[in-house]
Amino acid sequence: MSPLAHRRFLKMNGLGNEIVVLDLRGTDLRVQPAEARAIAADPASRFDQMMVLHDPVTPGTDAHVRIYNTDGSEAGACGNGTRCVAWAMLDDPVMARPTLGQNLVLETRPGLLEVVRVSPVDFTVDMGAPRLGWDEIPLAEPFPDTRRIELQIGPIDDPVLHSPGAVSMGNPHAVFFVERDPDTYDLARIGPLLECHPIFPDRANISLAQVLDRGHIRLRVWERGAGLTRACGTAACASLVAAARLRLTDREATVTLPGGDLRIAWGEDDHVRMTGPTELEHEGTFAPALFGAA
Repeated sequence: MSPLAHRRFLKMNGLGNEIVVLDLRGTDLRVQPAEARAIAADPASRFDQMMVLHDPVTPGTDAHVRIYNTDGSEAGACGNGTRCVAWAMLDDPVMARPTLGQNLVLETRPGLLEVVRVSPVDFTVDMGAPRLGWDEIPLAEPFPDTRRIELQIGPIDDPVLHSPGAVSMGNPHAVFFVERDPDTYDLARIGPLLECHPIFPDRANISLAQVLDRGHIRLRVWERGAGLTRACGTAACASLVAAARLRLTDREATVTLPGGDLRIAWGEDDHVRMTGPTELEHEGTFAPALFGAA
């Protein structure tokens, strides 16, 4: 039997980005890829990302967080999920710790994330500085300027999409700027092709961004390892950075995704901060039969 059987979880969302929060603090358990896939396959625990809490590793942090995609792979960052973790650690009657204040420092694979509560359900996450060098994103070959890289889909003389900005916000992003509504593109077909393009050795999140004005971007995202999603916090951050680098927007803007709005600010300290809501849907426990195949 999987050691995850009967473990309690929270099903949450950040702007419709489906999140499962699992607390493994106080144990030495680790989620295996097959277990993550089994959890994602169950309608009661379906997720875009699963945020797994472990005991702090670095002094001064409140938890170490591992992030899993639906295909069992590990993600480097998830802004919407980070807000959900903050709510769970502060307000859930089982996960909350009385010693915690209203601000948290969470450790993830790329680094530390500071989270500040701004309302009962809204949080601001400091996502850190964007990584813009071709080898930091990473890309498979050198590009001296990652504001636009040589990549297109469609006929060479009339491409459907071309010249995305490349950014890492803890995970790789390619942001294509489009003139019309992103919903008019077949991202369910295009996304998988571009996610696994050889130019992205670690695969990539694929975004279609329409700049409405200097303070507003409409965004649709194919998320690496998860597929089409109603919201992706790191993609919203990457789209603002990519747009500001091209002087298409200011360094602060509202990013509208299918699930709703995020406020993104790229500060003078080079850090990108994301503000948005959280929602608790239900809690549950993992049935032992769920892990039969795993």
